[in-house]
Amino acid sequence: MVAGRIKSERGVALLAALLAIALLTIIVMDFTNYCALGYLSSANQANELRARYLARSAISVGVALLAEDSRIDALSQQPFDSLADVWAMPFPPIQLGGGTVNLSIVDAARKLDINQLVDPRNGAVNNIALARFETLFNLIGVSPDILPAIIDWLDRDSVTSPGGAEADYYIGLRPPYAPRNGPMPTIGDLRLVRGMDDATFLKVRQYVTVMPEPRVNVNTAPPVVLASLAPGLTENPRLVAEIIQARSMSPFPTVLQVMNLPGMGNLQQQLSQVLTTRSVYFTITGMGEFAGARKIIFASFRRNTNGTAALTSWREN
Repeated sequence: MVAGRIKSERGVALLAALLAIALLTIIVMDFTNYCALGYLSSANQANELRARYLARSAISVGVALLAEDSRIDALSQQPFDSLADVWAMPFPPIQLGGGTVNLSIVDAARKLDINQLVDPRNGAVNNIALARFETLFNLIGVSPDILPAIIDWLDRDSVTSPGGAEADYYIGLRPPYAPRNGPMPTIGDLRLVRGMDDATFLKVRQYVTVMPEPRVNVNTAPPVVLASLAPGLTENPRLVAEIIQARSMSPFPTVLQVMNLPGMGNLQQQLSQVLTTRSVYFTITGMGEFAGARKIIFASFRRNTNGTAALTSWREN
């Protein structure tokens, strides 16, 4: 009896010891995994921080390039901005500090200002701007049917245009939000407009800006933007092609030189009021990559006449 009880107690003790070892093993493994995950999390955060600083360095370089271009312009009797300027040149990826920096600069004057659809003085629709946007959207394969919703987003009243949308529509969404009922401060506003999906937004934003550029830079604007400025250009693709070819050989120092191109006779007065050879607002895109982490910064600036740049918007992805 005693011997059997001793064996039974030993068996229980052995079982308890094995259970304790198993539990200790689980605890150690869990602690090890926790430490490993904590280390990976810290490493990822450090890599994201490095990528962010690399992206910020790209923005600083972009501001310096705009300042250098202003210095060059100050030495010219007829300063102008074109795709041949130092800021507009394509920049190859730069290896820096174990990471990679990418930089691009785009002027807003190559695009149409979406805020011009509504006159800020009286809130009325600008029919000239509306005609240009209808043409532009058709040229880029976007239905102009979305324009009433954009106009309702911009105007100050609460009257819904045919095909548009006012506060009663947006408040019914999940999550709800209110329309701007005023000028768009950033291009991201456009994505919130009724009927604007991701694919359409990515297409439209290439040709549309919210920066207050009242005129289009003939030296930087894409062909579809130039073609949308006047029916005479829309109906005459050959004339648009001639403008593009002429500026590629030698950028236009003044709008007068554009007017002197063959075939521009009937368009001179109309285009002289909407074209320019100068750009004021620029968007600098800086991307930093480090050990798989990526950070993208979109910074828009207003370039002053003395070469300094005033920040107007900053967004990080």
